[in-house]
Amino acid sequence: MSNNDHEARHLETLDRDLRRFSRLEVATSQVGRPFVGSGIALSFIVVAGLVAAFLFGQGNNTLIVVLAAMFGAYMALNIGANDVANNMGPAVGANALTMGGAIAIAAIFESAGALIAGGDVVSTIAKGIIAPESMGTQTVFIWAMMAALLSSALWVNLATWVGAPVSTTHSVVGGVMGAGIAAAGFGAVSWGTMSKIAASWVISPMLGGLVAAGFLWFIKARIIYQDDKIAAARKWVPMLVGIMAGAFASYLALKGIKKIVKIDLSTALLIGAVCGALVWAVMIPVIRRQSEGLENRNKSLKILFGIPLIVSAALLSFAHGANDVANAVGPLAAIVQASASGDFTQAISIPYWVMIIGAFGISFGLFLFGPKLIRMVGSQITKLNPMRAYCVALSAAITVIVASWLGLPVSSTHIAVGAVFGVGFFREWDAERRLRKARITVPERSVLAPEERRRRKLVRRSHFMTIIAAWIITVPAAAVLSGVLFLGIQAIAG
Repeated sequence: MSNNDHEARHLETLDRDLRRFSRLEVATSQVGRPFVGSGIALSFIVVAGLVAAFLFGQGNNTLIVVLAAMFGAYMALNIGANDVANNMGPAVGANALTMGGAIAIAAIFESAGALIAGGDVVSTIAKGIIAPESMGTQTVFIWAMMAALLSSALWVNLATWVGAPVSTTHSVVGGVMGAGIAAAGFGAVSWGTMSKIAASWVISPMLGGLVAAGFLWFIKARIIYQDDKIAAARKWVPMLVGIMAGAFASYLALKGIKKIVKIDLSTALLIGAVCGALVWAVMIPVIRRQSEGLENRNKSLKILFGIPLIVSAALLSFAHGANDVANAVGPLAAIVQASASGDFTQAISIPYWVMIIGAFGISFGLFLFGPKLIRMVGSQITKLNPMRAYCVALSAAITVIVASWLGLPVSSTHIAVGAVFGVGFFREWDAERRLRKARITVPERSVLAPEERRRRKLVRRSHFMTIIAAWIITVPAAAVLSGVLFLGIQAIAG
């Protein structure tokens, strides 16, 4: 064998060894990544405790407040990992935003919503779920809120792990209810409020799904199925963007800036109508310019919906930060107030440092653990493109407005995910309808019907069942967990 052959074989062996090292390095980085994320999250929780110790000052209840702040930080991390995916998932699934871009926008707008317009007052215990007087003493109240905070965080953490987007507000409600029952019995619970929340499990996703499906039907009928799609888009897209602008203006006026200024429903709708009309007028020349030179096919239409979709994702994040963060940190604020003043029967003001823990925790949770749920909502339930994702985003804003008008309690998580399901099931129905129509005109198509029908199951049933099951058991699961934790804390402390 020549020297050249020896060299070639030696190089080949060397390449093979280097590839093994390369694979080992990749595997090691994959194994190490979860530990890095968990390490950063743990560091944030510790820092939140130190901040609480520094800002709350020395006193009898300092250790309690430090522990509560750490539980609150843990809860905020879980909100970022789970809840925020509902706002960003559709835009990422439609390829209007990259994962990195979505995380950056959500982190900025969620934090801005929480810090600029976050609710300054929440009712004593998570919107009147239990009567504070029934708790008896300050200590029992604090233990109950501690159990509620930790149980809701643990439940959302578990839901994120199994890949189910759940309502963090419902988790807090379940936690408060369970601790209240363990502390003061079933009579302490406001069952009227609980029945409304239970009704929202059905109302939220149904409304979200119907509104999203309705808009998708309109887009398909008026634009996608037209002979000249570009001409149809020039006519209807400015109007659709105007409707979106109006809906979001009303949504933010009603829900997003209530800390800054209180606005009633009729005024919010008027603000929305004015904003919608202005945006519609501005978008007419913009869409005309964007559509110049575009081919007459569906792919071209996606370009026209890209920017409105990104803007809607940012606005949804702002409104979510403003409206939902206070619910999550409500028990922490209650513990801080009861520890500082001994008063636990009045409305609770949320200290600014508590809101900062909530805002930063959401950003860290989204950055470290959010991609899993963003992929689930954006692409694994059903395939989204910019038009379908636009319908989901618009549905989220409109459904909250309609629910406020009807006085119905709804969950933003359930609305957004329900809208994704609505879009998917409408696509299935529409595909089946078009297939039946094709069979009438071309009878030979009936041979392909069984395979076609199987292929056109556009909503993954396994994800559908997992998510519905998680929604149904969120409140009772968080309640049972909270009750057990309360009894455990009381036994240890007592």
